[in-house]
Amino acid sequence: MATEGERDATPFGLLGRKLGHSWSPQIHAALGSWPYRLVELEPDEVEPFVRGREDWQGLNVTIPYKAEAARLADARSERVRRLGVANTLVRRKDGTIFADNTDVLGFSWLLEDFCRRELGASAREALGGREAIVLGSGGASRAVVPVLRDAGCRTSVISRTGEDTYKTLLERHADTALVVNTTPVGTYPDCPASPLKPGVLERIGSLAGVVDVVYNPERTGICLEAERLHIPSQSGLGMLVSQAYFASQLFQGRSLPSHLVGDICQDIAHKSRNIALIGMPGVGKTTTGRQLARIENRPFVDLDDAFEIAHGMSAAECIERRGEEEFRRLETAACADWCSRSGLVVSCGGGIVTRPENYALLHQNATIVMLERPIEELSQRGRPLSQDRGVEELARQRMHLYQQWADLRIQCTGSPQGDAREILAALGRPVA
Repeated sequence: MATEGERDATPFGLLGRKLGHSWSPQIHAALGSWPYRLVELEPDEVEPFVRGREDWQGLNVTIPYKAEAARLADARSERVRRLGVANTLVRRKDGTIFADNTDVLGFSWLLEDFCRRELGASAREALGGREAIVLGSGGASRAVVPVLRDAGCRTSVISRTGEDTYKTLLERHADTALVVNTTPVGTYPDCPASPLKPGVLERIGSLAGVVDVVYNPERTGICLEAERLHIPSQSGLGMLVSQAYFASQLFQGRSLPSHLVGDICQDIAHKSRNIALIGMPGVGKTTTGRQLARIENRPFVDLDDAFEIAHGMSAAECIERRGEEEFRRLETAACADWCSRSGLVVSCGGGIVTRPENYALLHQNATIVMLERPIEELSQRGRPLSQDRGVEELARQRMHLYQQWADLRIQCTGSPQGDAREILAALGRPVA
């Protein structure tokens, strides 16, 4: 049921049933369609809210109410008439309600940006006459298919049932040029899952790109798989922001500068992308991470501390009592939990790189930073593996993995404050 706060008058908002965290208020604040509120309603509350109240000016609409939004409007754009669903409602000056579908415009922006940036040509030039497959047949799929067809693609929709299914994908579509995921599979917190089974993408020999409309995490499961295969990929943040950009213009009745889409995408990416610290035991990841979190005003998570809170024993105690293999399994679970979240500074244990699956868990939503310090300066206190095997042996086993995983490598300066400032400078955010 809607809360009293959600029932208060507000010019703009997002209407849905279960909204959780949403970037829409921040996006619309930057676009000028503000104040903007999240409005959670039950099905029987939607029509009284839309038709019975006159204190809203513009509404974005998300699942499961897009078809209802189209029905409740007095007038509908050609896109809404064609698709039967609307994600944008605008109250006109005469009090009538107009429905549009800016998801179509948002995906068109995303596809064009992806093709020009990754494929070096417009969508029509890169994809015209070629096949594109769309995973999923829900509301997002309805917005994606007409855009692909307008670009000249031969388009097929893959769903769990019907004539074209995931089981027949390779048999019927092994020469497709583009895969677009419109399902929610892989969305936080169930990430980095993929709607396709492992190995499917690499068996599509002519695949030029992968696009996912999911925007959280930054790199979805299907995009991670494409990246591993050196196939260009793009997740859905640009679609989210650009559809809001077109909706905001309708809300405000004026044109907005086109650069706002890129600016807002960059700002959200900065705020949501984790900073994950890796490196040898004793290199200073925890102390540096705390300083970095303080400067950036971000939450800080030490995975070893999180492990201890969850299991009632430290990493060292778990290794001594249960063995390293069991500790690594539990460490991966902690990594999966915390690193699927956004906007954190995360300090990883020195052995995080010993399990290959941990790379995707970190990389899906983070810039991975390796801290480097001379081996003779590394502390071994409270670190049973360092004491048992020796720091030199651990370095021999792990150093190449740290280097392979790292997006940035930082030579320690001698102080956590200095290391944090070096990281921020490397990220393009120097601190005075």
